[in-house]
Amino acid sequence: MTDLFTLDAEVRTDTGKGASRRLRHANKVPAILYGEGKEPVSLTLAHNKVFRAQQEEAFYSHVLTLNVDGKPVECLIKDMQRHPFKQIIMHMDFMRIDATHSVHVNAPIHFVNEDVAEKKGGAIAHHINEIAVSCLPGDIPEFIEVDVAGLEVGQTLHLSDITLPKGVTSDELAKGESHDQAVASLNAPKGSSDEEASDEAAEETATEE
Repeated sequence: MTDLFTLDAEVRTDTGKGASRRLRHANKVPAILYGEGKEPVSLTLAHNKVFRAQQEEAFYSHVLTLNVDGKPVECLIKDMQRHPFKQIIMHMDFMRIDATHSVHVNAPIHFVNEDVAEKKGGAIAHHINEIAVSCLPGDIPEFIEVDVAGLEVGQTLHLSDITLPKGVTSDELAKGESHDQAVASLNAPKGSSDEEASDEAAEETATEE
C-alpha cells in the first residue's frame, strides 16, 4: 500500500496544450506542484503508476511523496482532471505540505451498522459521503467511521453528532451552528404513518403561512 503513495516525477520545461497532448500520447500525465510559498513546478508522471494509485480511496486524503528528479517532496493531491469517457487522467495538481502547518482535506465517510438500523423498519439515506476537515498532515484520517446503529426511524445524524479523531476539526462546524450538515437519516418506509404525518405537518405549516 505504501508504495502506491510514492510516485516518481520529472520536471518538465515544455509546457502548453501541445506539450500536454504529446505527453498523454506517450502515456504520461502532466502535473503541477505548488504551495508553501515556493514557485510552481511543472511535472510529468507515468500514467500507469498514477492510474493504479488513484484507485485507492486513501489516495485522495493521504500524504503522498513525489520523487521529483530523485528528491522527495511531501504533498497532497488537490485536483485531478479526467477524460470525459476514456480511462485517462488528463492533469493533476499537487500541493506541497509542511508537517507543522494545518491542511484542509475531504475525508471519506465509512458508514457502519446500516443493517442494524434498517431492522427497525426504515431505510438509511446518506446526505454526504465525505467531510471537509482541517488538521496537521500527520493527523489526516484515511476515512471517518460513522456508526448509524443508534438511529431511530425519522431521526437524522448531523456533523455535531460525529466524534472526529483527535486533532481533526470540521470545516463546516467551524463556520457556526447553521452549518451543522445532515450526514445520514433513517427514513420511514414510503406510505408509512410517520411519513404521512410529516407530510400533513408540512401542509399545515404551508397553509398557516
